[in-house]
Amino acid sequence: MPPFEGLASPPYSSESNIVTIDVGGQLFQTTKQTLALAGPNSLFGRISDSSSRQGVPFVDRDPDLFSVLLSLLRTGNLPSKAKAFDVQDLIFESQFYGIDNLLVNSVSNPSQFEAFNLEKSMVLALNGRDSPSVIASTPFGSFHVAHGSKITSFDWSLRKKNTILTQFTAVDSMLAISPSVVAAGATDFSGLQILDLENGLVKHSLNWENVTRSSSTVQAIGSSPELLFVSFESGRRNSNSIMVYDLNTLSPVTEIGHCEIYGAELNSAIPSTKLSWVQGRNLLMASGSHSGPSGVSGDIKFWDIRSGNVIWDLKESVDCFSDVTVSDDLSAMFKVGVNSGEVFFSDLRNLGAENPWVCLGDKRRGFINGKKEGVGCKIESHGSQVFCSKGGDIELWSEIAMSSKKRSEEDGLEERVFRKNLMGKVKDMGGNKITNLGFGGNKMFVTRKDQQTVEVWQSSSRGF
Repeated sequence: MPPFEGLASPPYSSESNIVTIDVGGQLFQTTKQTLALAGPNSLFGRISDSSSRQGVPFVDRDPDLFSVLLSLLRTGNLPSKAKAFDVQDLIFESQFYGIDNLLVNSVSNPSQFEAFNLEKSMVLALNGRDSPSVIASTPFGSFHVAHGSKITSFDWSLRKKNTILTQFTAVDSMLAISPSVVAAGATDFSGLQILDLENGLVKHSLNWENVTRSSSTVQAIGSSPELLFVSFESGRRNSNSIMVYDLNTLSPVTEIGHCEIYGAELNSAIPSTKLSWVQGRNLLMASGSHSGPSGVSGDIKFWDIRSGNVIWDLKESVDCFSDVTVSDDLSAMFKVGVNSGEVFFSDLRNLGAENPWVCLGDKRRGFINGKKEGVGCKIESHGSQVFCSKGGDIELWSEIAMSSKKRSEEDGLEERVFRKNLMGKVKDMGGNKITNLGFGGNKMFVTRKDQQTVEVWQSSSRGF
């Protein structure tokens, strides 16, 4: 039996633009244009088509939920009364009508990300005793978290989760390819695995054939819209490389940065442990650091994938990065100094500068109280903001528009000013050291040392 039945004697002309629908005994009126927004394959579209032929369509569903979804069609946003319903009920109902994509877009649209209004809204528990090692999120708010040998996936509503057991002892790198597929690797397990998280299957395994023919472990994963980047290191730790694959077919495209280590070539021995694609410049940023007797040293390279050449190579030694990120929106690179714990930025319009860093903090270079203040700090860019963890707190850095003023005659660039804000309410601050920052949809995800949970931060004006 079809989900709705036509009633005889239409109360209006077949040429009318007004459509009347009987949902669970309650009449609703809307326009054909509004129903068309749901798409021709949705139940709304079929109701619109049938109404002119059969009269008032009857749908045997909950009229209150229908009212919420009709408002979603009309405005593109959920009405405030939607908060009175359980989100799972709205999901089931939207799936019945065939407009679940509109619901996802309304509830977890990335354009609704409000950095200055984020606060901790919920804490998601994980199964087992292992703390999260890495997070991988998708554009509309679903995400995956690796903890021990397991990966737990949450859907965009955060109400549904699924956990699979992997072959890894611990997952060190992970990238979401789709809501149900991830690329995962470990520093003590050979090869990169493409995992089907719904069925718990290994779809593909990718390996790097190094000169010594030893195992190849994964140090970092990144992607562009078309390409997958994987940083490999040989099991003997005497060679490393970045392999580039077609993201759709997973076939090899090219190899860049292949290093064979001989003697004491320390810089070559540093594999890339973070890969970030800079879409606006068609460049891949690859960074890695190493702790030795003389301190922490590192290397940041910007690669042109098409030519296989390094556009900018930056050696770090004075106050090497604990973490580094790049922002396409801000056209800038940011780091946390491992010694000072301060945030620095570098203008990408000045690629090639010998010493590009500008300190945004108190310029307290060096050790404070005999400690390296930046050890373990994380820094990530999202949109036009930069988020930096300091212990259990999160700093939010934003650029402030200033009148045109040249920073120096040397580079001719305008002076750029960034300001810091501490995130969250007083109740959100402090706690165990933050180990991961992730972003998806209109939410931020936070994990902490020795805790088997994931914190969800979002604007208090959003969500249910």
